[in-house]
Amino acid sequence: MGLTEIFAAMGRNKQPRINRQPWPPLARSVPWFSVILATLLPTWIAISSAPVLPPLAFLVFISWRQLRPGLLPIWAGLPLGFIDDLYSGQPLGSAMMLWSAAAIALDYVEARLPWRNFSTEWLLAAGLIASYILVCLLLANLAGGSTALQVVVPQIALSILCYPLVDRLVAWLDRLRLIHFMEIR
Repeated sequence: MGLTEIFAAMGRNKQPRINRQPWPPLARSVPWFSVILATLLPTWIAISSAPVLPPLAFLVFISWRQLRPGLLPIWAGLPLGFIDDLYSGQPLGSAMMLWSAAAIALDYVEARLPWRNFSTEWLLAAGLIASYILVCLLLANLAGGSTALQVVVPQIALSILCYPLVDRLVAWLDRLRLIHFMEIR
């Protein structure tokens, strides 16, 4: 066996790809359920009187919109934001409005800059995260809260620093949702 045959054998897949494709319900539902699970996760981890944990659901939503722009529709911010409003304690409609605005902003940037690298996406996500947390603070204060600005600065910094980890998790979930299953006809 020559060197060419060895490299050809290494390049072959061990399983044939005939009759194999992603399962459509799994491929469509993983992004939605991952954002919903990220909404519920901070209440399972810790309950605190000050905002400490990053808004994981918003980070996952931004990650999905940046990784696969056409996967979650532009209107996905409305129902997912409603679920986040129900569990986060924010005034009803704040996450719905802000997530929809973030989806529109990401769609606008996608149309203007179709070729981006990770640093550009991280910078865009950092701006969206900081503005999301600050506007949530403003809306909560308008609804009757009295939280100072310096209370959310650590949350903003932690959220921006956690974004690459969340992006990595979403990339892993994207590979998971595209697992090939055998199609039986």
